[in-house]
Amino acid sequence: MMEFHSTIYDVAQDASQIASAHKSHRDRLEPTCTIDNVPDKCLLHIFSFLHQRELGILARVCKKWRLLAYNHQLWKVVSLRPEYNGLYVNSFENLMALINVRFGPTLRYIELPCELVTPPILHELSNKCPSLKYMTIDFSNAMQLHDFNDLNSFPCNLRSLCICLSEVIFLEGFMRRIYSCLSSLQVLHLIGTFEMTSEGDEDVYEVVNIGKIKAHTPNLRIVNMYGITFIDDSHIELLTSNCIHLDCLALNYCLRVKGSSFKTLIQRCKKLKTLLLTHTGLENEYMVNVPWETAQVHELDLTSTELSSECLENVLNRIPFFTFLGLGHCEFFTDKILEGMVQRGKFKQLRAIDISSTPGLSENTIYQFLQLHGRRLLGLVLSGKPILTENFWLNVIGFLPNIRICVLGTANGWFLKLTTKVHIDQVIEGFAQNCAYLSRLEIQWDPDTIRFSDKSNKFVDHIRLRCPHLKSFTLSDGEYYEMVKSNFERADRMKVVRTTTNYSTSINSLVSCFNDLLFN
Repeated sequence: MMEFHSTIYDVAQDASQIASAHKSHRDRLEPTCTIDNVPDKCLLHIFSFLHQRELGILARVCKKWRLLAYNHQLWKVVSLRPEYNGLYVNSFENLMALINVRFGPTLRYIELPCELVTPPILHELSNKCPSLKYMTIDFSNAMQLHDFNDLNSFPCNLRSLCICLSEVIFLEGFMRRIYSCLSSLQVLHLIGTFEMTSEGDEDVYEVVNIGKIKAHTPNLRIVNMYGITFIDDSHIELLTSNCIHLDCLALNYCLRVKGSSFKTLIQRCKKLKTLLLTHTGLENEYMVNVPWETAQVHELDLTSTELSSECLENVLNRIPFFTFLGLGHCEFFTDKILEGMVQRGKFKQLRAIDISSTPGLSENTIYQFLQLHGRRLLGLVLSGKPILTENFWLNVIGFLPNIRICVLGTANGWFLKLTTKVHIDQVIEGFAQNCAYLSRLEIQWDPDTIRFSDKSNKFVDHIRLRCPHLKSFTLSDGEYYEMVKSNFERADRMKVVRTTTNYSTSINSLVSCFNDLLFN
């Protein structure tokens, strides 16, 4: 009997030892730190990289994550425009609740579609969001406005206001209720309907009163009027009569601007340093009459304007110096003008230049210009010039050690035909060897022009490894694009390689006030 009990005891002891061994083995396998052990501050920082829609999904995981996902710190910047990847709010009652519960005193930036621009919501933003500094109000798709007769308060500490205008809806009923709250504005965006307007449209309506806006915004430093069909020089003169602190004026795609107001603009706005005039209707006589020699302007964009060679020579040689110059698609910009500017020392502080699609410039003149000034350049756009092929770029890439943004190559079209093939591998290797700071590169040669081989992956490896800041590598869609894309994706850099079909690279990010010029 004693022997039997001894056997049972031994078996139990062995089982206990085995269980203990299993437990210690399991403890060794299980991680000692799980997501539950991560401090709340670290989780908040991780959550800050997520879109608000994803925060809504995270809030369903557990109570702790719900509290963190709905933390005010994660809702400082909110877009409620679904067409621009914003949140969709189906009623203004829900938005009222969000303002009270979610946004609160930390909200700094909000985008509102026209259906959510109502007196109660604007009252609530004014009363509950004292930190609100940036606001976008989108009337571009509006068919009818709400009644604003009851609008008695509006956020009055705004630094930046962006209003997307409608083509036919007059905004004076809304604007006259908020004029008194705009005195703090430093940045004003008025976004027109240029992209939605067809050539046959003849009716143009002045849907917002520029004269009344300028009377209530004396502290404006940056004004961006983009693609507004009714804006002309009379509006620019109105603006300059009260906004003497202007640093930057952007009138891109305002076709009615001829330049007759620029003389007054330069005389009154002594601090103006940035003038962006892409695709405007500038006329030679008005531009020549401006006292450019007294201006502080050193960032100028004349892309896609039709100024003559004489006018360009006159204007560009009277401006003291340039840090940013856009002359893309200016067919009358010639070797003579560029050489004259070089001799007068206009480019000694140049950081970025766009001379794409300029048939008046020869290969030799461009080469000499880059040889002299390439080392200072951070941005260069030299696309649309079929004379500049592989050999040219192999010779000049060494002049660009500090380049951040570069656009080169020419896509085939009915008016531009390349007769030679481009060996892309050596061009890529040139950038890898010489341009360590490169962040954006666009090569526009199409698949029929580019020559590559099975060994091309080696050169793509080089640019991927030696240019660690490269965020965007844009190529024409084809076999070479697919090869480069798969190379970067294998290295977990999923969004770097893009196609020229969906993406276009520019040097606009090198304008000194670029962050304030961003909209949408």
